[in-house]
Amino acid sequence: MSQNYVRRRPLKGLRASIVGAGVVLVASAVTLPLASADAAKPAPDSERSTIAREQQVAAHLEHIRSDPHQLREFMRAMPKGADLHNHLSGAASTRLLIDLAVQNGMCIEEGSSTAVHGPCKDGSRPASDVRTDSAFQEKLTRAWSMKDFPQNKPSRAGHDHFFATFDKFMAVTTSDFNGKLQADVANSAARNHQQYLETMISPAFPQAAKLAKQVGYDKDLAVMHERLTAGGKLDRLVNAARAEADNTDRDFRRAAQCGTTSAQPGCTVETRFISHALRALAPADVFTQLELGMALAEKDRRFVGINLVQPEDDKNALSNYRLHMRMLGFLHRKYPDAHIALHAGELTPELVEPKDLAFHINEAVRLGHAERIGHGVDLKQEDLPKKLLHTMAKRGVALEANLTSNEQILQVSGKDHPFQAYRTAGVPVTLSTDDPGISHTDISREYERASTTYGLSYPELKGIARTSLEKAFLPGKSLWNGKTPKRRYIPVARCSGQQPGAGDPGARCQALLDSSPKAQQEWELEASFRNFERRVLKHCW
Repeated sequence: MSQNYVRRRPLKGLRASIVGAGVVLVASAVTLPLASADAAKPAPDSERSTIAREQQVAAHLEHIRSDPHQLREFMRAMPKGADLHNHLSGAASTRLLIDLAVQNGMCIEEGSSTAVHGPCKDGSRPASDVRTDSAFQEKLTRAWSMKDFPQNKPSRAGHDHFFATFDKFMAVTTSDFNGKLQADVANSAARNHQQYLETMISPAFPQAAKLAKQVGYDKDLAVMHERLTAGGKLDRLVNAARAEADNTDRDFRRAAQCGTTSAQPGCTVETRFISHALRALAPADVFTQLELGMALAEKDRRFVGINLVQPEDDKNALSNYRLHMRMLGFLHRKYPDAHIALHAGELTPELVEPKDLAFHINEAVRLGHAERIGHGVDLKQEDLPKKLLHTMAKRGVALEANLTSNEQILQVSGKDHPFQAYRTAGVPVTLSTDDPGISHTDISREYERASTTYGLSYPELKGIARTSLEKAFLPGKSLWNGKTPKRRYIPVARCSGQQPGAGDPGARCQALLDSSPKAQQEWELEASFRNFERRVLKHCW
């Protein structure tokens, strides 16, 4: 990752903050080399000096907590690993979506603020009117996002407005625009010092819908599978999705100007796709989309797994929830190498009956083979929540926490959110953005929210960033051998004693990095942390 996006100001009050935090540093930390990130040969670190440097940065964070500007700068510049819960269509900025509507000659229906293809008819107006009508632009921005959405509305208002936005801008988020959307989202990730992104898309959606209609539904899932695969039908669908991804790659590189002297920061972000199935659709559609996604994950490295999306409280989603888990169990046996992350527990008592709050996370973990749970907000209403937490911790099933999204959609935040319950139980927890374009957030604000709401220290935030790559659906062995309560992560033996960002890692460690995309990303994150901590201590803001 490039380190050129940090604004530097003279450090104020660092020594006072260290003393105020009561941090006792070892003698070696007093003479800790404070080389800049640009130094040709940074001095090697010992484990002792690394811990001391981390303590100093932690003390500085405590010192600036009351200064919103400095806190924002710190969180923005801190390396944050991966965003693992990100919907491409909802992640792109509202400004980009409006620009795409204008560039493609679309019209806006005045009643619903929905983008449609031209020519404009009665009751609609050209999207290009935003260029001369600022009130129209503001109205469209509010309709397509949560910008300034009132907080005193009825409990379902935020939920309904949020999910309604997708239909309003659907015309500019088809696969034809995926490359431009990806460039926008990757640029935001890079500017917020993230290096890896897993984003959700609907691969070959029209073709999958056509095939689902052709084969129909059969409650015997083995029969469904045979119908889909017979005569190479699924193979052709996979090939269509891969060709679509080729177009996305090309358009992304063009939009981000990758490989040129004007390359945008998003070119440095490694992006992979999670195929999602629309859980509100008919069972034949859901099964077809799931099988397509799992086949893609085993045949194309750009695709890493599958998910189920759309409101969990939708009528079809609720009535077919157990069927969807059964589909996942069946397909997991057919495609054991395809990863599974599931939206589960994005519910509150205001949205559904008590019976529907009792089992969604449990069944996603036990029957749906979920390796990560998105949201998981209704934890307290689940049957045997302590047993569920124990199971997730034991299996290493991670929580993808989306704090801003949960407040906007579910009106759940602070102590009412189970974020800390998962962490206390030892469940791996990551922070993600969900739909940052709609929510008008970014990953830095999610880290800031977690830190201020729950009092998380710098080492705790650092651990969350490390977890995001540890739980990423990247192939290869991990850089980490295990965790300890004190240091949390310890490297594998072949990389023990090596310092990322401080020279040659050695032949044995380099062999691991060359063979494992996961270890390579984790090594890069550690190098970024080392440079970030040195910059904080030397320059800060």
